[in-house]
Amino acid sequence: MPPKTRITRDMIVEAAVAVARREGFEHINARSVAGQLQCSTQPVMYHFETIEQLKRAAYRQADELHSAFIMNIPPGQHPVLGIGLNYIRFAVAEPQLFRFLFQSGYAEGASLMELIDAEELRPVLTAMQAGCGLSGAGTRAVFLTVAMFAHGYASIIANNGLEFDEALIAEQLTRAWNGAVLAARQEEKDAEIL
Repeated sequence: MPPKTRITRDMIVEAAVAVARREGFEHINARSVAGQLQCSTQPVMYHFETIEQLKRAAYRQADELHSAFIMNIPPGQHPVLGIGLNYIRFAVAEPQLFRFLFQSGYAEGASLMELIDAEELRPVLTAMQAGCGLSGAGTRAVFLTVAMFAHGYASIIANNGLEFDEALIAEQLTRAWNGAVLAARQEEKDAEIL
């Protein structure tokens, strides 16, 4: 008789992400995860005292998948526009995971400004600042504008099945970018005069 497969904590988290990806985060429970792993619920409950703990671990793994996805920017594309488009593409490709990450309440307490100041985003903001000739505050304001625009499109697509027209969205994202840069430059120029 072949030895039983040992079900690890990582396997359980991966199975929970698979359930969230296929059915939505609301369906993560001991039975659905065990079904994904083709095992009893015992290993799930052994590794996680509560389903809430399992959902939080699955959220962190889904967040890592999302980060890798959005940072995969094609060569030659502006980092902020590339991230914005990839953010929307993620909502198209993974609508259930998008909802889990951004509309479930599982984000671990980070405010939008904390996210903008995150270490992982620093290289993008530095490149953006150099390319735009803006201050750090102006650069963050531009990024925030583009991020809000991209999030709006992504949310509509993930929740309402809006057709993804990449050319149209890229054009609109570029307009948002250009407008935000012009506004930030004008604000910095006005601040110098005062």
